[in-house]
Amino acid sequence: MISFNVPPYVKESSEYVAQAIASRKICGDGSFTKRCNEELVRITGGLGALLTTSGTSALEMAAILLNICPGDEVIMPSYTFCSTANAFALRGATIVFVDVCPETMNIDPECVRAAITSKTKAIVPVHYAGVCCDMDALEAISKEYGIPLVEDAAQAVSSTYKGRQAGSMSAVGCFSFHETKNFSMGEGGAVILSDQELLERAEIIREKGTDRSRFFRGQVDKYTWVDIGSSFLPSELNAAYLLAQLEQHEAITAQRMARWNQYNEGLQELAADGRITLMQVPAECGHNAHMYYIKMKDLAQRTAMLDHLKKNDVNAVFHYIPLHSAKAGIQFGRFAGEDRYTTEDSERLLRLPMYYGMTEEQGDAVIKAVYSFFA
Repeated sequence: MISFNVPPYVKESSEYVAQAIASRKICGDGSFTKRCNEELVRITGGLGALLTTSGTSALEMAAILLNICPGDEVIMPSYTFCSTANAFALRGATIVFVDVCPETMNIDPECVRAAITSKTKAIVPVHYAGVCCDMDALEAISKEYGIPLVEDAAQAVSSTYKGRQAGSMSAVGCFSFHETKNFSMGEGGAVILSDQELLERAEIIREKGTDRSRFFRGQVDKYTWVDIGSSFLPSELNAAYLLAQLEQHEAITAQRMARWNQYNEGLQELAADGRITLMQVPAECGHNAHMYYIKMKDLAQRTAMLDHLKKNDVNAVFHYIPLHSAKAGIQFGRFAGEDRYTTEDSERLLRLPMYYGMTEEQGDAVIKAVYSFFA
């Protein structure tokens, strides 16, 4: 069976974890955490980066940083993971879901504009599949209405939009390093900040609302509770595992890209015949090969294809169920405008196996299995 995902691993991760254990400093904010933060700054060009316990906690930090309160509204695509919405619902906000552009499954800027009210306090674009949203259009809306952007860049570490790095084009950029992501620490994430005031506050929020980090730097003679916050700081063991991958992020991305290109070239004939729709990447976007998806004719055909692939030892999967149709989505949010593409395209989308270490032979086997469905 060809797995859908295999968590990334490089041998240096074992060496770094052993060094972290030997140092007897295994709680957060040791040397490996700081080196990860530095690598993320180098990758993104942001002013600062802070590792977190998850992509979810990164989003929760963003909601606190933007002072989201009960009665506020936050606009985001319905086609995303529940963490995107949870972070703001926890602060009492109403989640306003909008439609996506079918070409990329990213949020439609015109739907965002139409959904803005006097209560809108944040817009959350999600860079689906590592392909960045139309940030020019979203930044124009943000500037026009004075509403900050929060990038959910969980899938987009090292992706770019017109040469700008994902996570660095908003008030707060949020990454995930879950085991399903291109770079992993098992469970983990990061916030990317480009504003000094937000960076300083983020450091406090991440440390349970204390100025403990400033104390350890000698900036205050004692530390105390100064703001709301939580325990968003991961352990040194997680950071050590991640660091080796960040140091080799270009090589890891190149290997994944080889499989992405293999799929994209190998499935062209089916796309030309109108049997499937291939994943699209706008010319202005540099993606990170986080995933490769195809779209079937409808839900019934996707279900049949998934079953066929499983019988041929290929573990493919579908993805998000639109949040506005979920029990919690109905309770904590609403859909603004027309659902032209979100539900229909979510039912057609099918993700093929993609992971670091996947071989060309395995890629050929997946392509052959897809073709055999139409034989």
